[in-house]
Amino acid sequence: MNLSFEPLTAVLVIPAVTAAVLALLPSYWVAARLNVLATFVTLIAAVLLLFDRPPPGGYLFVDDLNNAFIVLTTFVAFTTSVFSASYIAHELEIGRLTPNHLRFYHAMYQTLMFAMNLGLIANNIGLMWVAVELATLTTVLMVGIYRTHEALEAAWKYFILGSVGIALALFGTILVYMAARPVIGEGADAMVWTMLIKNASSFSPELLNVAFVFLLLGYGTKVGLAPLHAWLPDAHAEGPTPISAVLSGLLLNVALYALLRFKMLLAVNPAALASGPLMVTMGLVSVVFAAFMLYRRRDIKRMFAYSSIEHMGIIVFAFGMGGPIANFAGLLHMTMHSLTKSAIFFAVGHIAQAKGTQKIADMGGLTETNPVLGWGLVLGVVAIAGLPPLGIFMSEFLLVSSTFARQPLLGILLVAGLLIGFGALFLRLNSIAFGEPRGASAEAKASYVPMFTHLALVLAAGVYLPPQMVTWFQNVAKLLG
Repeated sequence: MNLSFEPLTAVLVIPAVTAAVLALLPSYWVAARLNVLATFVTLIAAVLLLFDRPPPGGYLFVDDLNNAFIVLTTFVAFTTSVFSASYIAHELEIGRLTPNHLRFYHAMYQTLMFAMNLGLIANNIGLMWVAVELATLTTVLMVGIYRTHEALEAAWKYFILGSVGIALALFGTILVYMAARPVIGEGADAMVWTMLIKNASSFSPELLNVAFVFLLLGYGTKVGLAPLHAWLPDAHAEGPTPISAVLSGLLLNVALYALLRFKMLLAVNPAALASGPLMVTMGLVSVVFAAFMLYRRRDIKRMFAYSSIEHMGIIVFAFGMGGPIANFAGLLHMTMHSLTKSAIFFAVGHIAQAKGTQKIADMGGLTETNPVLGWGLVLGVVAIAGLPPLGIFMSEFLLVSSTFARQPLLGILLVAGLLIGFGALFLRLNSIAFGEPRGASAEAKASYVPMFTHLALVLAAGVYLPPQMVTWFQNVAKLLG
């Protein structure tokens, strides 16, 4: 095999082989460390793709867009695996999980990494759909791993709603193939992304229009956009916290990536509908809806699940607005959200273990009882709320200023949603982190390095973005149209 293909192959082969090995390992100590090692090596392979990009093949390819996604995905997967090692060890100690559950958990973790990586580098839209479906089924199994009534109900709801969404996405994918077939011909070539984008200007605009509606609804379900979001709060609340971090920080991005690929097809067909207004509408509805719902949450993981819905709405709104500034803001916001939200879930996971509950009413005075976790959560909420000088402030500032310059009314609605969500987050944060200590409190055997590494990166991005990263994101913004 040509050496130039090795990093591309490695981001798939490493998690696939590791998943098979982890399914057979009885030792938690070995399995947890192998899980960390495998995700680290996969991250190295993803970084190498920045410097060693092979030419597109029939099934796999790399460009500036999926390079950004794959590096972010493998980095957060690595830090989450480090967090997961200490988190899951505690679950084993208290008897919530058994050694057999842990073998299953680690094997599924690597299977999920394989599925997400495959979805991001697939050059075939059918293969991309299969990868997203595999990622969905894997997370369904992981959400229900505690085998409680609530966990199984959440997994079942996720399975049903996810299956409806993926079926709609499949129908949209078939319609794109039907639009491409008269131009490209029968067979696999009519599903190869690099062939589709070259010839999309000649496709039937009517078929592309209908296809995009189905794809927006199908993959929009996976993104967690309102009103297609019903699975997401339950999945976050009932599954293991590392999976909540992966869902919010990574899996939603993979579905968003698939949606962006099809948006690019419509953008090069002059007779096709403008996909932007549809995305702007769903994004804005998600922002405003989730902002109001934040006030009603009584479970800390559900609250941050709705925060994920809000921020995915912001990202979809940005890409719907389009243009160099809004697209750049969308990419930056996606990156900052993945880092910040996963850091928040790292804190929340250990807080729930220390308190023995996820109910906000039974938490209080965390900065006194568990100061490192309490202040870590405060920093995470300050970051996710968009306060300066952190990275999300920069992305939201770019998006709001760009929106006001082009569509002032939309800008007012967007800012209103952001302010409502801001108020809800700090209202809840005040009762959780400050005041008189409430509820039980135990020592959390936590790994703080992943949480503070993410928060440090978010702070650094708010203060200074390397010129190479700015140029990279600008190139991706041009690709998106």
